[in-house]
Amino acid sequence: MSLSKKVRFEVFKRDKFTCQYCGSTPPNVVLEVDHILPKSKQGKDDIDNLITSCFNCNRGKSNNLLTSIPRTIKEKSDKEEEKLMQLKEYNKILKRRMNNLKKQSNKISDIYNKHFEGFELSEYFINTSLIPFLKKIPFENVKEYMQIACLRLGRKEDAAIKYFCGICWRSIKND
Repeated sequence: MSLSKKVRFEVFKRDKFTCQYCGSTPPNVVLEVDHILPKSKQGKDDIDNLITSCFNCNRGKSNNLLTSIPRTIKEKSDKEEEKLMQLKEYNKILKRRMNNLKKQSNKISDIYNKHFEGFELSEYFINTSLIPFLKKIPFENVKEYMQIACLRLGRKEDAAIKYFCGICWRSIKND
């Protein structure tokens, strides 16, 4: 039979909503109530046999007594492997995101290059201004802002860049 919500809450309150094994707190972890002396070893559901534990610590302890909690080398290795896999996947996402930003910045650059033949946006400007704008402002808006800046200022390529940046910063400020 599972513990009542009232008993769980009393244990959480007593333990200051902190995992008593590792010190983690919400919202970083999900808290659970653990039996100090496991039920499988005749532990009872009374509050003195209950302790606040995070999900990971509770699963790591399982039904072992506190004297035998150390994780095995295999478990540590598996956890490290999982971290590496997550990092690898995260890096793939970042790379795809950067490739997408580069494609978008090329499209914006094309608008500028077509309007001001013989002039190109510098790599420095693309990396320090255009891509950061694309991270904060939807692509279609940035594209429109470049078109407005180029058309509004005729053949003044430097002024168009300044005007474009002004529109982008105003857009960011207003959001």
